[in-house]
Amino acid sequence: MTPSARLQAALDLLTEIDTVTRPADAITSAYFRARRYIGSHDRAAVSTLLYAILRHRARLGWWAAGDEGQNTPRMRLIAWLVLSEKKSLRDIRELFDGGKFSPLKLTEFETTLIGKLEGHDVEHPKMPEEIKVECPDWAATSLKRRFGKNFMPEMQALLEPAPLDLRVNPLKATRETMLAELKKLSVKAELCSLSPFGIRVFERPSLAALPMLKNGSVEIQDEGSQLVAALVDAKPGMRVVDFCAGAGGKTLAIAAQMQNKGRITACDVLAGRLKRSAERFRRAGFHNIEIKPLTSERDVWIKKHQSGFDRVLADVPCTGVGAWRRNPDARWRSLGPGLEALVKTQADILESAARLVKPGGRLIYATCSLLSEENERQIEKFLTAHMEFKVMPYKTDETYLFLTPAQHHTDGFFAAVMERASAKIAAQHAPKTA
Repeated sequence: MTPSARLQAALDLLTEIDTVTRPADAITSAYFRARRYIGSHDRAAVSTLLYAILRHRARLGWWAAGDEGQNTPRMRLIAWLVLSEKKSLRDIRELFDGGKFSPLKLTEFETTLIGKLEGHDVEHPKMPEEIKVECPDWAATSLKRRFGKNFMPEMQALLEPAPLDLRVNPLKATRETMLAELKKLSVKAELCSLSPFGIRVFERPSLAALPMLKNGSVEIQDEGSQLVAALVDAKPGMRVVDFCAGAGGKTLAIAAQMQNKGRITACDVLAGRLKRSAERFRRAGFHNIEIKPLTSERDVWIKKHQSGFDRVLADVPCTGVGAWRRNPDARWRSLGPGLEALVKTQADILESAARLVKPGGRLIYATCSLLSEENERQIEKFLTAHMEFKVMPYKTDETYLFLTPAQHHTDGFFAAVMERASAKIAAQHAPKTA
């Protein structure tokens, strides 16, 4: 591809992302699948440009809007070329030549804007701090309340691209052997500092070229997600439910804790994702996992199996604020229910998941959000209504697991472990009848 053709491809993607209600990564994958003639080097270049602009959307939009400006994908692309890549008007005119595979020629308005932008950087002293750190209004108040004086550094950490973390499958390998294999493949990596099964990769290798992924020796999983799964503390022989299993990443981590003994049930309302995860489970060598699609969080299956499980993980749908590094478009686009609707759904899921926990068992609630509305407040409301549960502190001085990119170099995660009173203790505290 020519440099102009790369710009046009990025512009096509930016425009589609602005207008289609699908995640940016799904749109990008579909775009390249439909254009297999685009080589890997060009795909990487287009993707790099695309995500750079997505990560700077608010700042570029601030410049593009300006005085009677236009905050459009094309204007944000032009602003990026001037402010970040330091291209001159002449450079951009050559790229925007109006050819078959090139962006349309510059308008008079765009030419004037380029003149105003030259000599500036992406950030400007007059920008509001929310714009500087790409924080949308709907989340700003809660995040400022959460982090106080650390709001800016925490948000700045969410602007950085996320690393690639791998979780070693102890059924097939050790971290040391996998690290050695990665080095043989010239992949720069090191052991994760928090997860005992984690490896952090410091570049973006072709995943198809990693044999350990193909044979199930490792799985792609953020270190924070690995720590959430570890909180389940499942033992061999237990009965466990992953209530919102999705693609099954945490399910696999829990199955490894159980050493392939006992039974873990992977549930989700998205039957298609569960079905696809089955192959992932087989590849990893686990046969103690069963799949159970649910019609909703109130599925009749829950009533039939209430009080039947030692551990229940409810990794609920959330705003995904903690994963903004991976999904920068999610800050600005509504791809599902808003915060208010999500909070209600989370409470309903937590209520239903609790019914599955047997006396003496544990309920683990988790999100990849940094908002207290989705985290501590949910737990507080649940415990007020369910006196039979109590929080099991994460550490002596920490009630909950709370991870942030700035402090822990992981995605943002929250998790709470709650234990249900044993039948004997529950009976002792039950209200006495006349």
